[in-house]
Amino acid sequence: MPPALRSSRTTLALTGALLLLLVAAPAAFGGIFTFDEQGSQNGKDISFLYNITLIIGLVIFLVVEGAIIYCLVKYRARRGGPDAEQIRGNTPLEIGWTVGAAVILVGLTVLTFLYLGDITDPPASSANGYQAAEGVQFATRDQPKPPGNGALEIDVNGQQYMWRFDYPGSLKGEAERLYSFYEMVVPTNTTVTLNITASDVIHSWWIPTLGGKADATPGYTNETWFKIEKPGIYKGQCAELCGENHADMLARVRAVPPDEFRAWAAKQGADIKAAQVGLGLQRLQGVGSE
Repeated sequence: MPPALRSSRTTLALTGALLLLLVAAPAAFGGIFTFDEQGSQNGKDISFLYNITLIIGLVIFLVVEGAIIYCLVKYRARRGGPDAEQIRGNTPLEIGWTVGAAVILVGLTVLTFLYLGDITDPPASSANGYQAAEGVQFATRDQPKPPGNGALEIDVNGQQYMWRFDYPGSLKGEAERLYSFYEMVVPTNTTVTLNITASDVIHSWWIPTLGGKADATPGYTNETWFKIEKPGIYKGQCAELCGENHADMLARVRAVPPDEFRAWAAKQGADIKAAQVGLGLQRLQGVGSE
């Protein structure tokens, strides 16, 4: 077998094996070309803008590649054919694609600004959402305050290699102190604003189906929000390389009805208090035994 043929077959085999590996790892595809089904309106708006840009890009790609293939086939070298002709330019064509690109750019810009307000401005919670107590603080550094008093603010802190979620002091009706690790529990039909930071290195908070990826940076706070209508579990992970166990830094958001959220908050707060009391007793016993 000629070396060139052997090399091409090897390349083809390796390419096929790589494609099979990708097919065997569906999580790597996500939504393949488009976003997964979004669980928050914020994510749906971002997905819509992405899809519009993707469609326009695909049309341009197909037109350009189609023209290249057509020219390669039609004007390929032939025995006895005429000599190739050097073309210096085509002014109408050049003006046309310049104007066309400008029109597409302006159109995408206008469409983006039409949706940008809905993406950056948190809406009010629904009437059937969790009604937070008076005194709730809102994320206001980079985004407007949500209207009404129904939003729930949660502090998100990235740590190698886990997430900590601190709930506001206004939940004192359910618990004196409320926090959780790895899983964030939130009420449905409720605007949830997130204050995102980190305590060691840079991480990145990302739940793909909720929209809004934000860096978690030590000494700085980024904000995002979501509002989930249906109960469910929404999975994600750190999207910034943060160390040797970066791949294990998973996160998920569990959306439950408001009544179930209150019950979870009460139980979580009671468990935290019981653990604190137990630790205090252990320390006292240790001091007494010395």
